[in-house]
Amino acid sequence: MQIKPLYDINASHGGEALGPLPEWDLSDLYTADDAPELKRDLDWLESACLKFADDYEGKLATLDAKGMLDAVIRQERIDSVAGRIMSYAGLRYYQLTTDAERAKFLSDCQERITNFSTPLVFFTLELNRLEDNALDALFAENMDLARYKPIFDKIRKMKPHQLSDELEKFLHDLGVVGDAWERLFDETIAGLTFDIEGEDLNIEATLNFLTDQDRSKRENAARELARVFADNVKTFARVHNTQAKEKEIVDRWRGMPSAQAGRHLANDVEPEVVEALRNAVVAAYPRLSHRYYELKRKWLGLDVMQVWDRNAPLPMESETIVGWEDARKTVMDAYTGFDPRMGELAEPFFTKGWIDAAVKPGKAPGAFAHPTVVDVHPYVMLNYLGKPRDVMTLAHELGHGVHQVLAAGQGEMLSSTPLTLAETASVFGEMLTFRKMLDGAKDQAERKIMLAGKVEDMINTVVRQIAFYDFECKLHDARRGGELTPDDINALWMSVQAQSLGPAFEFMEGYETFWAYIPHFVHSPFYVYAYAFGDGLVNALYAAYQEQPDGFQDKYFEMLRAGGSKHHSELLAPFGLDASDPSFWDKGLSMIEGFIDELEAMED
Repeated sequence: MQIKPLYDINASHGGEALGPLPEWDLSDLYTADDAPELKRDLDWLESACLKFADDYEGKLATLDAKGMLDAVIRQERIDSVAGRIMSYAGLRYYQLTTDAERAKFLSDCQERITNFSTPLVFFTLELNRLEDNALDALFAENMDLARYKPIFDKIRKMKPHQLSDELEKFLHDLGVVGDAWERLFDETIAGLTFDIEGEDLNIEATLNFLTDQDRSKRENAARELARVFADNVKTFARVHNTQAKEKEIVDRWRGMPSAQAGRHLANDVEPEVVEALRNAVVAAYPRLSHRYYELKRKWLGLDVMQVWDRNAPLPMESETIVGWEDARKTVMDAYTGFDPRMGELAEPFFTKGWIDAAVKPGKAPGAFAHPTVVDVHPYVMLNYLGKPRDVMTLAHELGHGVHQVLAAGQGEMLSSTPLTLAETASVFGEMLTFRKMLDGAKDQAERKIMLAGKVEDMINTVVRQIAFYDFECKLHDARRGGELTPDDINALWMSVQAQSLGPAFEFMEGYETFWAYIPHFVHSPFYVYAYAFGDGLVNALYAAYQEQPDGFQDKYFEMLRAGGSKHHSELLAPFGLDASDPSFWDKGLSMIEGFIDELEAMED
């Protein structure tokens, strides 16, 4: 999920309808790729890693509590400097992924930092060889060290899957090879061109046509996407085959019980909790997506919907283009209306060059919020085209940014939130923005359009992402049996599409390749269930907010400030919520059902 000394809001113009769009000012990280500060940090990192290994390798078991705390603080400082360098290199690359110099700079930084940090591999290996009672005694002796216990616990969960020191160092060094496949995917996607009415467009602009009011334009875009994906499907199949095989080899050596197990461990979530979420959503397909799309089919006046109708605007919906300033005001009003503190946290993103919004050739598609390091600030990337959904994307990514700013107080090691909770503030930010807009609806027709849009977004977040998760589970399982042809992967993709979307749809020839452009499958296998987790969690949170608004904001901010320092059970307890209870997910899904109920009632 990228350099001017001063921020220039007019740096990129979005056209008359959008107004000036902001660009990143990366100088808070480094002023240039040849900045003396960057060279200084690389030199320091190399020597700091060597000195750390010299001071501590083979000696962790002999450290007292003060010595262990010193080691952790030094490790955290190393992580911070490495993170700063890689954040700068990565963000600069995502601004223009087709630029060979930026790609080389990113690759060179990654290789150097991988080489520098190889001597540090011993640290987690030796930690996992310590006895539980020995560590507990250290924590009891020093409260400052005890603050890092969640990190130790997370590291030690990998103890049963730990390999020999030599193999762990080998896998660490080999990581740059997997990164190269990810860059191949990114550069291939960014370099694709699509012929839309004689104009060559990138993927983001082409995907935007799938929400056009003109059905013929939607169809044209869908067929052009299918044509280009088919022309490149061998490359995408090779990337997926290689990544999945590499993962299978590492998982097998580590003794992971499933392809998903590593993600669950990283997310600090129990497999049965994810399975309960998955099962609840799949069981709800008929009550959610199937029922909604049948409504939409009638609204569109179609006998059957095609895939290019899935995100079509409603017939009564105007071709609204939301200018950047209007989008900013909408989101900021919603955030500030919830709590002025939230507005204060969001404001610098707009005024200090923390957002890159325009669609530009070679820029990475999609949107994200990157936390960088705790002594700088996050950066938000958008591809803003002025659609109402783009306003919700802004609200979503800004929520991530606010969460990351609040969690930064935990320090480098404890600020990172597990993916299952990382979507909390982003989805909550969307809900605040939606509710603000819904309250301002001028009539029933506008309310219907807003409700339908929100239901579609929630279906895309919950139903579609769980379908993605099922596809990944099938893909990784099938890859264990041998190389997969593009047709094999296509068949796996289609096996989840009809099930999740329902009988209202017909699938055009070529749709079977649409797995090819989803970046999460390559960059973060099994990431996608975190979206559904976050949506269900936020729906339950928002219901708690409506039921007992007094004091909610303070508890909410405390949850965000916790970052990765607490398990999801601890974070949800103050709200009376428990994600391990299977009925928890039904509560979240019932909110979507309620919106669909209201839409159906409008038909009477």
